[in-house]
Amino acid sequence: MSATKLDQSGVFQPPAAANQTALTLPASAVRLSRNGVEFLSARPFPAWSEMTVDVVSPPGGKKIHATGVVVNCQGNRREGYVVSLMFMNLSRQALAQLARADSALA
Repeated sequence: MSATKLDQSGVFQPPAAANQTALTLPASAVRLSRNGVEFLSARPFPAWSEMTVDVVSPPGGKKIHATGVVVNCQGNRREGYVVSLMFMNLSRQALAQLARADSALA
């Protein structure tokens, strides 16, 4: 039997909360589809960054909590950046709600 020492360095801890950004966007600034969301941001986001978003869809106003990955971010500092986020691992209910929202917005 051997004794081990617990890691106290913090190397294996998730990044600090200071790296998190909260954005609140009006419905007019967001293009929503069943696969993801596209929005305009004042700052760029690196490709393949994971984000957690809360989407309130117009029909019914129910909130969907989703995780996604930035698949594209194009633009510049003056005009802003168009960020494309693809959703991952959505429940069947969330997919159905996004499909209803997508058809209502079209």
